Amino acid sequence: MVCLGNICRSPMAKAILLKKLDEKNITWVEVDSAGTSDYHTGGKADYRTMESGKKHGIDLSNHRARQFSRRDFDMFDLIYAMDSENYSDILYQAGNEDEKQKVKLILNEIEPEANLSVPDPWFGGEKDFEKVFNMLDKACDIIIEKIETNNEV
Repeated sequence: MVCLGNICRSPMAKAILLKKLDEKNITWVEVDSAGTSDYHTGGKADYRTMESGKKHGIDLSNHRARQFSRRDFDMFDLIYAMDSENYSDILYQAGNEDEKQKVKLILNEIEPEANLSVPDPWFGGEKDFEKVFNMLDKACDIIIEKIETNNEV
């Protein structure tokens, strides 16, 4: 899961998916999050992200932001970008076509080929974080279905 600073959308997506995996007792899937920038490296999730998660029974207090790196292409089978700008930034780092094929826009899980972006709630308020949570929750439901159906995403 990748966004810009790794303090709002991507840690939220990671936490939602981890909770759903735990509820389904799926233990073989590894999930992480990162940001394309280094603005917040080592920092906690935005307090509004933590509050939104808390409302839904998700604890994000242990999250520490990290920057996306080339090694993520080796570590992960899929890389979900939160928006088109970060999608482009990730693709720019890809070394070959196989790595490019790993990169997906997360909302394409809900509306394939629509290429919609998860809005960045950082400039907004509680309502914006809740809207983003609901979008990511829906996308993660579909990811879980794919994992259960195919044993892969």
